[in-house]
Order: sequence, then structure tokens, then C-alpha cells
Amino acid sequence: MVPSTLYTVEEARRLSRLRLPRMMFDYIEGGSGDERLCTRNIEAFDKIDLMPRVLTNVAERDLSSHILGMDTGLPFGIAPMGMCAIATPGADQILAREAARRRIPLGVSTASSATLESVIEQSEGYAWFQLYADPAVAFVDELVGRAETSGYSVLVLTVDVPISSFRIRDLRNGFGFPMTWGPRQLLDLARHPRWSLGTLAHSLSHGTPKPMNYATSSQGASFVRGSSRARADWDFLHRLRDRWPHKLVVKGVQAPEDARRIKAAGADAIYVSNHGARQLNAAPPSIDSVAPIRAAIGDDMPLIVDGGVRSGEHVIKAIASGADFVMIGRSAMYGLGANGADGLSDIIDSFAREASSVIGLTGKTRMNDIDANCLAGAHGH
Repeated sequence: MVPSTLYTVEEARRLSRLRLPRMMFDYIEGGSGDERLCTRNIEAFDKIDLMPRVLTNVAERDLSSHILGMDTGLPFGIAPMGMCAIATPGADQILAREAARRRIPLGVSTASSATLESVIEQSEGYAWFQLYADPAVAFVDELVGRAETSGYSVLVLTVDVPISSFRIRDLRNGFGFPMTWGPRQLLDLARHPRWSLGTLAHSLSHGTPKPMNYATSSQGASFVRGSSRARADWDFLHRLRDRWPHKLVVKGVQAPEDARRIKAAGADAIYVSNHGARQLNAAPPSIDSVAPIRAAIGDDMPLIVDGGVRSGEHVIKAIASGADFVMIGRSAMYGLGANGADGLSDIIDSFAREASSVIGLTGKTRMNDIDANCLAGAHGH
């Protein structure tokens, strides 16, 4: 039985685990190697303390924010994620509608299950296009052109996936594209009839879920999961900066030295991420990279972060630590997997309500007021 409302990401996670076939849930939740970075990403937030402040009128609080020329209703958005339809049928359309309703940016993956054109339309412009340096040069150039023609004002170049990582869950489950369907996988589908029948019904009316930006390419591009994206080097970045006339974000940055060089190359924002602990398992937690990168790039360049964000409290901690904006990934997917559009809405509601409470308890009423002074350590504690 579905709870009337999902109040926490952990509730959504548990329900997703029950509802989704094992291979689908494991793809959403899994990381690389022994997955210890998945845990460390979350635990790093727990080590950050905020200082409560008193005797300030915080009755009225405003969570609106501004990032890369976009006025947003909340200080967080939804990170780019490929193959979201494995969580629930029509996931990309659900995400787009929610982004429009909340006025928050939605990252649209190169490997999204809906075309980049349809997502920016359904999101009413609240979308950023995420680009991989696919081995097919003409396909990448085509994607950039399609994004510009469709009205995207922000392009996010992901640079932390030059090669595929060692993801044990996916290897064990035979998860890939196209999917491997053996007796074990078919039995898994049979044990999850709600997901299986819902996906089948959606496929019969809308077609089989696939990476639609590839399927609609005039270059005949085909999606190969785990293919090399090693072309994303410094020369590629410089060429893309020259090619793209709007805001350019570089995602997957953790080294301050890289951040300084990316800023010098003319990028408009740094996106701190360890790819949700799905690439280098020995990397630092994302939140731990925020302060060093902020120190490296100064205060005049926007800084975005994702990784391990599981609550509205985490959002405020990230911004107090030096980020300008936060993106959520698995938290949104757990909501979708638990209860589709309603589950996603519940998770965003819970983030927003808690973030509003937290800023008030730190004595603030606006997102612009959240800074390092909100951290307990700033007061000699």
C-alpha cells in the first residue's frame, strides 16, 4: 500500500526497492566499486553543522533563487540522468512538467528517454541540456545545434566519464543497452507486475523506451552504454566554448586546479560532482570539494553541486558551504520509482518545506542570505 505522502527520501527509496525490478533499482542506486563513496557522499553532509540563530523575525521566508540567468522558485533543480524511464513510464515528461510547475532547472541528458526538443517545450524553458563527448563527432555537433535551435540557454558538458567505471551491480544483473533478457531477468519482471505491465502499456501506446536523442539523430548515431567519452579534453572544451553562444557549464569537477583552468577557458559555471559516486569510487565526497573549488575560482563564478543530497537541510548546507545552486539526482528517481509523478512531487515538497524551515532556524529569510556565517564553525564553535 502506498503511503498517502512520502516525507523522506528513505521512504521513497524503500518503496522503490519493492516496486522496481531488481536490475532497474540497482541501476538507479548503484555506484562504482564497493560503492563506499555512495555512503560517504551522504555522510559528509552529516559532518556539517549549522548555527541556529534567535530573536529574528523569520515568519516570512522566500526560497526563490537565481542561477545562470534563470529565476527559480527553489534553490535546487534536477540533475541530468539518462534512461529515467526505468523508474516509471514517461519519466522524462513527468520531470519536465514538474520543472515547469516549480520553476526549477531540469538537466536533460544526452541519453534521455525523450527528445531534447520535447523536454524543453514541456518544461516551459526550465531545462538545461547535458552533453557527452560521444565518439561520433558529427552527432555531437548535431546535438549542440539542436539544443541551440530549440532554445536552450544553458549547455552542461559532463567531463567525468572519459571511460566507463566498474559497476558491479550492473555487471551482475546484465544491465546494459540493449537489455539482456535471460530467465533470471524475466523472472524479475514477473515478480514486479505493476512496473512490468505499466511499462508494457506505455510502450504499446508510445513506443519502447530508448535514448531518443540518438533515435532521432540524422547522423544514424547509436547509443552504446559505456562507450568512451575521452574526446572531452581541453581542446574539446575550447572548441565548444567557441561554438556555443550561451551559458556553458562544466560538470564533474573536483580538483581546484581543473576549476581554475575551466574558468580561464571561459566557462560560465563550475558543476562540482563525482557523478553520484558512479565513477571514481576513491574520489572525495562532492560536498567536500565545494569549499576548495570556491576558494580556487573566487566569488564571481557560479558553483553548482550534486551528490548525496537527500534533504532540504542538505541543500542549505551545500549553499552555506559555498555553492550557489544544488541539483538532486537519486532522490528524484526514488520518488518516481515509488509513486510516479506523485512520488516526485512529494520529494520536492519535502525538500522545499525542510529548506524553508532550516533557513528560518538559522535566522535567515532569503536564499541570498545563506553563506558561510550560517555554519557553526564560522562562530568558533
